[in-house]
Amino acid sequence: MDISEKTIIGELVAEDYRTAAVFQSNGIDFCCQGNRTIKNACDKKEVMPESLINELNAIVKEQVKNTTDFQSWPIDLLADYIEKKHHRYVTEKITAIKPYLEKICKVHGIHHPELFAIKEEFFASADELTSHMKKEEQVLFPYVRTLVNSKKENQPLINTHFGTIKNPIAMMMQEHDIEGERFRKIAGLSNNYTPPADACNTYKVSFAMLKEYEDDLHTHIHLENNILFPKAIELEKELNV
Repeated sequence: MDISEKTIIGELVAEDYRTAAVFQSNGIDFCCQGNRTIKNACDKKEVMPESLINELNAIVKEQVKNTTDFQSWPIDLLADYIEKKHHRYVTEKITAIKPYLEKICKVHGIHHPELFAIKEEFFASADELTSHMKKEEQVLFPYVRTLVNSKKENQPLINTHFGTIKNPIAMMMQEHDIEGERFRKIAGLSNNYTPPADACNTYKVSFAMLKEYEDDLHTHIHLENNILFPKAIELEKELNV
């Protein structure tokens, strides 16, 4: 794998997901903004491209151990995986995190008013993501499975109310961008999920849960934006030839 300043971040992470850790440690968004080159991302974050590329090459050269190759998965299997693992995770964690945020706002909000802004952003995200996932589960993912079956059975595609799959995908990617921006705000408000000196255990657990939630969301969006969506668009194009 030849990594250069012109390498597209999302494509690199799609090829070797271990590289995501390097981008995360340098504060570079590999999911919502994965269509940028390494140079563009480094310029914005004031990171030396040469240093980053060296880190990436070191990761790529390591022996692969227990690394899931999502690129090789059939896209209907990938859609199933995203729904069962990441969508279920989001639903469960929203229920768990909300009462924690309510509690720390009540106890610590007077001294840490930023907690109210964090709570507002998370609650808004919870509502939007719940709606977003329903659209994927009821419209987009079923059509992905239809594409796979059409190819397998050599059958023509059925007409859909949304036209080409590019249309719902464009909407999903726009919503991904909104959630990515929300969590950049939450990370900034929380000092990258660093509890203050006077934080109680509930405060610390709340921030740890938010950090884990954001990390999972990055993986979730990456799998869709950089692997599932491009492959689905390509398959539809192939079937329409």
